[in-house]
Amino acid sequence: MLKTYAYPKFAYVRPADLDAASVARHPVIVVGAGPVGLAAAIELRLKDIPVVLLDEDDTVSVGSRGVCYAKRTLEILDRLGVGDAVTSKGVSWNVGRTFFHEEEVYRFDLVPDPEHERPGMVNLQQYYLEEYLVARARELGVDLRFRQKVSGVEVDETGARLTVESPDGTYRIDADWLVVADGARSPIRRALGHDIDGKVFQDRFLIADVVMKAGFPPQRWFWFDPPFHPNQSVLLHRQADDVWRIDFQLGWDADPELEKQPERVIPRIRAMLGDDREFELEWVSVYTFQCRRMGRFRHGRALFVGDAAHQVSPFGARGANSGIQDTDNLGWKLALVVRGQAPESLLDSYHSERAEAADENLLNSTRSTDFITPKSAVSRLFRDATLELAEHHPFARRLVNSGRLSVPCFYAASTLSSPDLEPFDGVMFPGAPADDAPMGDGSWLLRHLTGGFTLLHGLRDASDVHVVMNGHEMFWDSDLGDLIGAGVGLAITGVVLCVVVPLALLLGLALPLLIVGGLVAAGVVAVLSVGAVLGSPLILLGLILFLVLRNKRRQKITPPPSPEPHL
Repeated sequence: MLKTYAYPKFAYVRPADLDAASVARHPVIVVGAGPVGLAAAIELRLKDIPVVLLDEDDTVSVGSRGVCYAKRTLEILDRLGVGDAVTSKGVSWNVGRTFFHEEEVYRFDLVPDPEHERPGMVNLQQYYLEEYLVARARELGVDLRFRQKVSGVEVDETGARLTVESPDGTYRIDADWLVVADGARSPIRRALGHDIDGKVFQDRFLIADVVMKAGFPPQRWFWFDPPFHPNQSVLLHRQADDVWRIDFQLGWDADPELEKQPERVIPRIRAMLGDDREFELEWVSVYTFQCRRMGRFRHGRALFVGDAAHQVSPFGARGANSGIQDTDNLGWKLALVVRGQAPESLLDSYHSERAEAADENLLNSTRSTDFITPKSAVSRLFRDATLELAEHHPFARRLVNSGRLSVPCFYAASTLSSPDLEPFDGVMFPGAPADDAPMGDGSWLLRHLTGGFTLLHGLRDASDVHVVMNGHEMFWDSDLGDLIGAGVGLAITGVVLCVVVPLALLLGLALPLLIVGGLVAAGVVAVLSVGAVLGSPLILLGLILFLVLRNKRRQKITPPPSPEPHL
């Protein structure tokens, strides 16, 4: 067990299904209470969909596991209600440094964007994230069932039937929809006979979580062929609680059980840190990795997310980030289908969009792995030459690949996007993730976009935002100000028509009217009447527009519910 973290024990609750006269049916069942399964359950509960979540364990993940969470994922976690906790506890970082032997050859800087609330990356042990997500799921009323192992599954065109083993016995439970988030080995995927194809890498890596007080900055450091670990690579990350993640490449022929022994691990760390550095070994694991995915993420009423659907190497922080983004894509679609507001075919877009994202991740992850672990003498020669050139030549730095960092997928070819008559200027085209922006009152734009479909209009600067949210508050700013100004303008125009224009006409006609004498009074009356007829309605309309809109501008207005758009 860890020295810096006390593992919670989630209570087992006897399921009512054990004593039910018939098999209960639920709208959605999620299997797997890792970060992805929990995120999926929370996403659906935020949209008022009842959810049962099953997991055979009763605590969070052992060891730090997933560490790096990218800006897009942090924004999703904000919407789920745990972003502040993750960011406050975690370690924010922006700088990555790459070394060849002992020399720095390349660095990047994810310079914090003042237009965005969240940093480029936050490091936090996975068990903290899971703990926050469990608390949030309970708060929202997710039916959490720990120590409930799925031992059988059947899926047809109407839903899924699960056989579940609990400490008190076995029961069956039905679901209209099944969300599978049971990890890379996915017993449900295997039970249903679905394939997952790709590339399995033989290289092994050692993870060592080390507790130490160190003055190293919160940066990502990556070494190729360092003197303390020759012919291999090493990665260093800082996490919360003064825990440092060190990854040592071991090679394909390493013995996993042998390499996990403290007498093997500690000398490697001392060679890296020096004999004078005090540290404690917290957690050790040896892993291999693969880059592969299922042919389809949707199989009828079963929907696969996260590692159950696709797996990548850890370089570039693409695993957990991609899985949480799966749930962000799936959640709103499944909620619409469950509520009968969209056809089942909408869920096909989940596969097409997230398969595109998975392929992008697989491509970049495979390239990173091939660069880090060359498979031939020629590949190593190319890799080492690139690293030597990168120190002095900018063109070579673009070829250095110690793990391209996770970025959100742009669904440029999504079937949900119809053609536009005009091209979009910039990167905010249909299918792109929404950018954040400061609102001028200390809040951030993405914090307001939490209720479903949203229309943004009139974004001229940070203080000029008109947000219309389906079923949620409308924030009126300068657009209403413009209308208020129009009301004032109408009133002024009316006054001009009523007074100024008649006076000018009278002055212009004064001499002729005096010559005809008796027609002066009639002319005055006629001109004033025309002015009144033209100007009075404008004065009235302008005053009404001014008074009504001024009052609305001072309020946050909740519009009446409107139907969901047809998809």
